[in-house]
Amino acid sequence: MADPDGPLGATPARLVPRGPAALDRVAEALAAGAVVALPTDTVYGLAVRASLPEAAATLSRAKGRDEATPTQVLVADRTQAEALAAPGTLTGPIAGLLDRFWPGGLTVVLPRRPGVTLDLGGQEDSVGLRCPDDPWLQALCRRVGPLAATSANRHGEPPLTTAEAVVATLGEAVALVVDGGVGGQLASSVLDLRAAPRVLREGAIPSGALLAALGDAGEAGGS
Repeated sequence: MADPDGPLGATPARLVPRGPAALDRVAEALAAGAVVALPTDTVYGLAVRASLPEAAATLSRAKGRDEATPTQVLVADRTQAEALAAPGTLTGPIAGLLDRFWPGGLTVVLPRRPGVTLDLGGQEDSVGLRCPDDPWLQALCRRVGPLAATSANRHGEPPLTTAEAVVATLGEAVALVVDGGVGGQLASSVLDLRAAPRVLREGAIPSGALLAALGDAGEAGGS
């Protein structure tokens, strides 16, 4: 394994334990434009700063997928989400849904705020947002800003569940791998809320629970 004190980007990737001390190292790598692998409350993910030029393209190259594939954005809280979503989006039934499932394993696809010109793949007027239920990751997002993220695996292969597996599989593509123990096997559920609610990916939260909660929130808002 590479010298832990060597230059950023040395290969194979360096493994660092998750904790307060790791925040500085990960923030430094992200500020330098590097790809890092992080444990989340769902699966291990690859991440770069969402504001990085060609953020989605950089992540797509790391895992070997089409650069046009949409990339989700991890946020620390509702405030960061509101800065990326169209004005007035996170209100009403959607606000009720997020009250129930954020932080957690839910990615919501929403209209993007005009003027937000991030490279996130997919449609330029949309954004997929998730607030992870992981205080360490939330703290990282508060420090460096929202993160463009995707699951840590080669395209078409199952998510990797340990930091060691990420190093072995993607070591040359990432600068740092943060070890948070054994991760989950289910990615976040993805719910498209740009029009009629539509589940784009079954994941950590059952689709029936999401749609029922959205309906409940709508009924409560209209009462």
